[in-house]
Amino acid sequence: MASPPIYFYLPQPYFPKRLPASAAENWPGFGLGLHAWTLQTYLRLKEEGFPCQLVDRLPSEGIVLLHHNALRVHQKPVKPSPKLLLICIKAEGDWYPYAQLHVVQNPAAANPRNGWHYLPHWTQPGLIPRCQRRGDRLETIAYFGHTANLAPELQSPSWERQLAALGLRWQPIINHNRWDDFQQVDSRWHDYSQIDAIVAVRRFHTREKWDDKPATKLYNAWLAGVPALLGVESAYRSEGTDQVNYLEVTSLKHLLTTLQQLQTDLPLHHALVKNGAWQAQSFLPAKITQKWREFLQEIAVPAFSDWVSLSNCRQRMILEKNFLLFLGQKVKSKVLPR
Repeated sequence: MASPPIYFYLPQPYFPKRLPASAAENWPGFGLGLHAWTLQTYLRLKEEGFPCQLVDRLPSEGIVLLHHNALRVHQKPVKPSPKLLLICIKAEGDWYPYAQLHVVQNPAAANPRNGWHYLPHWTQPGLIPRCQRRGDRLETIAYFGHTANLAPELQSPSWERQLAALGLRWQPIINHNRWDDFQQVDSRWHDYSQIDAIVAVRRFHTREKWDDKPATKLYNAWLAGVPALLGVESAYRSEGTDQVNYLEVTSLKHLLTTLQQLQTDLPLHHALVKNGAWQAQSFLPAKITQKWREFLQEIAVPAFSDWVSLSNCRQRMILEKNFLLFLGQKVKSKVLPR
């Protein structure tokens, strides 16, 4: 059986007027999950000579990869035809009952038996690492991200005053854009040249493990050569090791004392950067591209063959069963407290 065509689907309303020249371009659109996952993956594979196509209309046959947000444009549910395999890039959305496979961005969310497969989020395109001439100084502390993903304590004037008392300067590069709008995106997320460490904490004092969130901020810090002080998240714990290649903080007080420790403990500072650089090799674009090739060739193509071998009746039964399971989970989540 010939290999099926592989498509990356971006609906026309979300299709950019100008495509980036390459996946390595610091293009503002890559600040959207929709494009970071769909367009960047397509470009990386295409640049490696992997056969795939970018389309703005849903094909009727083959393997189609689409970001969960791409479903928003459709008034009716997108269902696979007898010769179509849907792969939903779940990101931070719900799982999609009519997709035969899902791609998740956190190892904690992976469940291969149910068709949920982990692939790392892409690192920041065009990343500029920390300038080596800065040496051992620890002066500028940064946050790269969205307002909603930063703890309220770290958005207050008192936080900046406490940092200043330690001789540190806070430099947040924050975006406030909608999920589908990159016209006003601050495109400086790639520049770590004058940054000495990053802080990224969504919430203090919470039991939430953020299983739908990626470890991208950790990957980028490793590649940039800066220590990362991060909140308690399953992705960070899965990909990194506290006190080895990043520092986990659990409260504002803990964060401040950890920064003080980093100011005086040069061996720790050096070890974090060195160990991070070693760990970063697993998340270089070429390595992630290879993981995508393996996923498509070893998992997606066989899944397509399995799907098209089923009778139409059996296919409908599987889709209906998944939809009922999805509804049941929705009802359960509304009835039972978290």
